[in-house]
Amino acid sequence: MSEASLWVQRYIGGVAHGSRVLDVACGQGRHIELARALGFNATGVDRDIFTARRRFGSDSGVSLVELDLEDGNAFPFERASFGCVIVTNYLWRPILPDIVAAVSPVGMLLYETFRTGNERYGRPSNSNYLLQPGELVSAVAGKLVVIAYEDVTLSAPDRVVQRICAVGGQHPWIFEPPAAKESRTSNGGPAS
Repeated sequence: MSEASLWVQRYIGGVAHGSRVLDVACGQGRHIELARALGFNATGVDRDIFTARRRFGSDSGVSLVELDLEDGNAFPFERASFGCVIVTNYLWRPILPDIVAAVSPVGMLLYETFRTGNERYGRPSNSNYLLQPGELVSAVAGKLVVIAYEDVTLSAPDRVVQRICAVGGQHPWIFEPPAAKESRTSNGGPAS
């Protein structure tokens, strides 16, 4: 089982206690597991929830929705209903406005997926599944406030990603941004 995204781990601490967390295209549930470990009720949606269902069993703090988000039906979640919406390694542009709208006024969007340029490293390489430069910032403009944004090439495995942490207009970080934590290597020097 893969570990939760480092991007998600870095910012999920800004989600208000007692919030509902939505993991879009949840896969095996790595971000649901992180949310549950932090005491949140979590909802995962994916077209195949078999592995996640086996993983979480009858955990009353987890709701799993088996649904193909790309079938043209309306997005199944209400506007402003989640304290955190997590999306990693997934892009379906027709529902991107609905994903942003699902974030509550005190909530947070944590989104990380592949960007154009990733095709030189492998999959995904289809432009339908690759963000354009600045696309996540454009998607939240006028709706959420960007706290952190990166458009980077990463290694192990090599990939080009875009990621954002954006919050609703009443989130506490609007009034007092989180303190920056400098990353350090094991020898005490700055991480590369």
